[in-house]
Order: sequence, then C-alpha cells, then structure tokens
Amino acid sequence: MSSSGNLLLHCCCGPCAMYPVYDLLQNYHSQSDMSLFWYNPNIHPEFEWNRRLDNLKKVSEHYCLNLLIKDGFMQEYWEKKEYLKPNGSYDSRCDLCYDIRIEETCKYAAENGFDTVSTTLFVSPYQQHDKIKLIFEDKAQKYGLSFEYHDWRENFREGQKMARDIELYRQKYCGCIFSLEESDFRDKIYKSFEK
Repeated sequence: MSSSGNLLLHCCCGPCAMYPVYDLLQNYHSQSDMSLFWYNPNIHPEFEWNRRLDNLKKVSEHYCLNLLIKDGFMQEYWEKKEYLKPNGSYDSRCDLCYDIRIEETCKYAAENGFDTVSTTLFVSPYQQHDKIKLIFEDKAQKYGLSFEYHDWRENFREGQKMARDIELYRQKYCGCIFSLEESDFRDKIYKSFEK
C-alpha cells in the first residue's frame, strides 16, 4: 500500500503503536506527514487512562513524532451501560468502543488539515479487524478522508518486544470497564497503582 497523504494515526496505547509506527516511517510516511492521535475514552479507570497516555508520550518521543491529545475520560458513561441494547443503539460494547474512537479520529483529522486516517488497533490479533475496517471506511467517507489499512498482526510479538526494549508499560486487559472486571489481573492492577 502506498502512502495516501498527511496521516493522523489513532493510537490505542504505546505498545501497540511501536511496530505500526516503525513500519509507517520505514515504508509509507515521514515524520513530517504523520501525527499520533490519542483519543481513548473507553480506557478505565482514570489512572490506567493516564498511564497508557504517558507511555504513548514515550513512543512519540522515541520516534520524534507529534502527539495530539483529545481528552475524553468517560467513567460515569461507561458505568451506566445505558448504551447497550435493548435500551441503547449498539449490539456490543466493542461496537461502541470502535465507533466513538473512529468517529472522533476522522472528525479531528478533517478539522485539522489531515487527509488520511488509520489506527494501531490493526496490530492486535485480539481486535475485530473487519469491523474496524468497515467503520473506518464509512467514517472516512463521511468526512472526506482517505483511509489506510495495514494488517500488522503478524508483527504483534515483534512490536511487544520493541515495547519491552524501551521499557513501556504493557497492559493486561483491553482497556474498558468490562474487560477490567473480567480480567484475572484486576486486583493486581489496582494494587500496582496504590504503590
């Protein structure tokens, strides 16, 4: 895939950004036509949101890239869970999580001089690539943008090693309130923050 232009790369976290950013800079873009974008209101609780943002800042410094931050921590919204069917408009928590982040990425890109969008979510073998791709295609068209799809899944482990090499915090759950409650690491996560 060739570069489409000035890219706004949505980043879900620091570790997942390591390989995609490396690949994009090596093969598709330069530091002058790519910026990282942080908008992840799905991440819970707030100290975890801050910790993941801090690690993405390390990635932006490591690659000498601009990092644009859109605040949006939404703990009460997620705790109410009113957005899920039958009362809400989404079939699953993941549908909503993808949709609100991709919508904001495309909106921000269109309003701030970017013409191309993508996301580091495409490095994870645990994410729903087809669904993310469809949402991105729809939102990019809505805002008059190009969308770059890269399937980086085969390099997921390499990216995790790169994250270890620069001593990034590597989280143990997806990020949302549901995945935290379902995680075997819930108590450890809270205890590690209390220290």
